[in-house]
Amino acid sequence: MKKLIAILMAVAMIACVFAGCGSSKAPAETQAKAPAETQAAPAETEAPKAEAVTLRIAYMPNWGALWAVSTAQAKGYFAEENITLELIPFEDGPTEIAAMESGNIDISYIGPGAHKLCSTGNAKVLLLQHLGDGDCIIGLNGLNKLEDLKGKKIGYAAGTSSETILVTALESVGLTMEDVDALSMDSTALTTAALSGSVDAVAAWSPFSLTILDQAKDATDICSNVDFAKMVSPGSWVVNPAYADAHEDILVRFVRAMYKGMDYAAAATTDDAVATEVAGYIADIISSDADTVLGQRYDGSWMTSAQVQEVLGNGELLRYYADQQATFIANGAVDGATALAPADFVLTGIMEAAAK
Repeated sequence: MKKLIAILMAVAMIACVFAGCGSSKAPAETQAKAPAETQAAPAETEAPKAEAVTLRIAYMPNWGALWAVSTAQAKGYFAEENITLELIPFEDGPTEIAAMESGNIDISYIGPGAHKLCSTGNAKVLLLQHLGDGDCIIGLNGLNKLEDLKGKKIGYAAGTSSETILVTALESVGLTMEDVDALSMDSTALTTAALSGSVDAVAAWSPFSLTILDQAKDATDICSNVDFAKMVSPGSWVVNPAYADAHEDILVRFVRAMYKGMDYAAAATTDDAVATEVAGYIADIISSDADTVLGQRYDGSWMTSAQVQEVLGNGELLRYYADQQATFIANGAVDGATALAPADFVLTGIMEAAAK
């Protein structure tokens, strides 16, 4: 009997040992599996990148056209939007707008004069970039007063800001285009005529005006945009209306990149380091030297994205274009009876959406 009891006790002890081992393994196995299960969790997917697009961009070879777009390109802001730029030089805004109508250009920078083609429905304003002061009347051979322009030969470029400032300047002293010998020519010919002395004055814009003032005999800067309260001179990026209707998303991406370029480069008038950097970007594009380009840094009031949003919000932006249009109508450049209202040709929605 004692042997039987001893055997039963031994069996019970062995059973307890095995039971204890079984219970201790379960948590260990659970802990071992946890990291494996965590590693097996699916990785988060990245947001899809916007569709790649190449934009053909028309510009004029000066600071006003290139200060923001060259910076945005160099800093990689367009790359962030998956946009590649093909930059194509032009001499004036009307030619750029004609190229957009023919489908050869997608987006153009224009100076003040070409904005009359927005009033006629040939283009829509995509972005207000700055208010310019790069246009001027230059007297030659000692001519230094607007009143003395009567009967004189004056070189200008029809359909551009050159014509706008000439008409405005003459009007300020009671003269019209009929009172002078106005000779229309392109920007290169304007410079040549001024340097050769074949005209008595020219209406020119930067950088041609800077060359004339530096090299022409007895050249005098008689007046510029800021001398006329009614002469609002916006520098804008514009698109063909049909292109705008079909590519809203692309235009928002373009403006978003431009805002970043503007925010960085607008400091060029007060920060020498930024000015030198931006001048280098521009010089690379137009194959010029940075020092020459740097002389144009004060040709306008360069805006930031916050300033654009401010004038959008308070209605001042549309008033800029309304005031400019009023000048065109007064000068006979635009028919007031058929002109579009600024709200119909300024894409405020794009400018707002790009800031969000």
